[in-house]
Amino acid sequence: MTSISLDSAEPASLDVDAIVIGVTPAASGDGSGPRPVGAAELDRALDGRLAEALRALGATGKAGEVTKLPTLGALPAGVIVAVGLGEPGAAGGHDAETLRRAAGAAVRALAGTGRVALALPAGSAGEIEAVALGGLLGNYSFGAYRTGDRTEPVGEIVVAGAAEDASVDRARTLAESVALVRDLVNTPPSDLSPEDLADAAERVAGEAGLDIEVLDEKALVDGGYGGIAGVGQGSANPPRLVRLAYAHPEASKTLVLVGKGITFDSGGLSLKPAESMDWMKSDMGGAAAVLGALSAIAALAPRVNVVGYLAIAENMPSGTAQRPSDVLRVYGGKTVEVLNTDAEGRLVLADALVRSGEDGPDLLVDVATLTGAQMVALGTRTTGVMANDDDVREKVVAAAGRAGEPSWGMPLPAELRKGLDSAVADIANISGERWGGMLVAGVFLKEFVPEGVRWAHLDIAGPAFNKGEPYGYTPKGGTGAATRTLVQIAEDLADGIL
Repeated sequence: MTSISLDSAEPASLDVDAIVIGVTPAASGDGSGPRPVGAAELDRALDGRLAEALRALGATGKAGEVTKLPTLGALPAGVIVAVGLGEPGAAGGHDAETLRRAAGAAVRALAGTGRVALALPAGSAGEIEAVALGGLLGNYSFGAYRTGDRTEPVGEIVVAGAAEDASVDRARTLAESVALVRDLVNTPPSDLSPEDLADAAERVAGEAGLDIEVLDEKALVDGGYGGIAGVGQGSANPPRLVRLAYAHPEASKTLVLVGKGITFDSGGLSLKPAESMDWMKSDMGGAAAVLGALSAIAALAPRVNVVGYLAIAENMPSGTAQRPSDVLRVYGGKTVEVLNTDAEGRLVLADALVRSGEDGPDLLVDVATLTGAQMVALGTRTTGVMANDDDVREKVVAAAGRAGEPSWGMPLPAELRKGLDSAVADIANISGERWGGMLVAGVFLKEFVPEGVRWAHLDIAGPAFNKGEPYGYTPKGGTGAATRTLVQIAEDLADGIL
């Protein structure tokens, strides 16, 4: 992880290679150009011509826009980097997510620079944390498989501000957990089999002081975990179920997190089209998010007990693969008719959801790259949130918003359950109707939630993997989606908010 520190000195005096400042758009029609925010000393060092120079370079202050300005020896820093913040909010400032994205965009534009100061307008501890976190997330680089010359990330980040170091420490913890998730999602499936992901969980558990239990393929069959075993039976790489646990001595509530961990999803015998398969290494993004969140929770130590399940398998076509019309018996005894082997995520989650009842959860949250329908409904950046309790759904959406991860509450219409009726089993894994696929998947999962347990489901099919260009602090490839939301949910449960 990149070195990061806090310095309360005036940014103009800092011994760095580049200084990042924020700019907002000019007032309508006044011709003044973009307005630097909180950069009076820097402006004086440039003879009061900072705004004029930025205007000459075409800067507008639009959110995420990056403009570089050489200081020509007027400052210790060789470059001022102006990043657009967009229009201020109603209160005159900018929210935490705007600061995160601005810091991330600026740091990405400075890749290869040695030492960078982030002098964005941030006075409170929360704002300082947002700037630090955005900078660290934007500085992420996955170069494990590159040879020869490659662009290095920024070497050191200095956050200009007067808040205590605790804000930077928290940002570092969250950034490390997100980087872990991104690394796992970006790893090719040839190097991340179910066993490899379980091994990674064991390493993290050892480092974080988490309890861990790993069930191999024999234990899964013997234990009656028919969903995970059924999905994994077509692969040469056998499945795993991992249980992680964090305990706080003063906790009175328990949160259980369940993550879908399909290390590669070919669709099984219901084979995906080739163009839909090249990014299916990301289908374990939910399990990775649970692992990353547990790592951060162990470091932040909220007063809540947290259990995490990683339901891991590889979904492949072979002579041993499950077939459409097979019937599985999931943990707890309920039977599922498999009408489509590409609707496998809900099968592995079903086992873990039922098993979670043994942990006595006050709140149960699952997270999964579950349906293409999520992207049809909400696009590639917004998580769909469903729940068996309206208050839980809205509070989870609020937690995600505070964490900086866009989400939207969705219903679970009761009438969709009939479409999952099976002629031979308790339930089918898909509906005969093509509409509302994201909601149907949620309705299916609801059937396996332990009686009386408050539950929320996060569908991160789009947000978990960015196939487009980088933006803000979000890189191309694995994003680490939902990791920060899960941490926030744990803290909200500890604080009595959820």
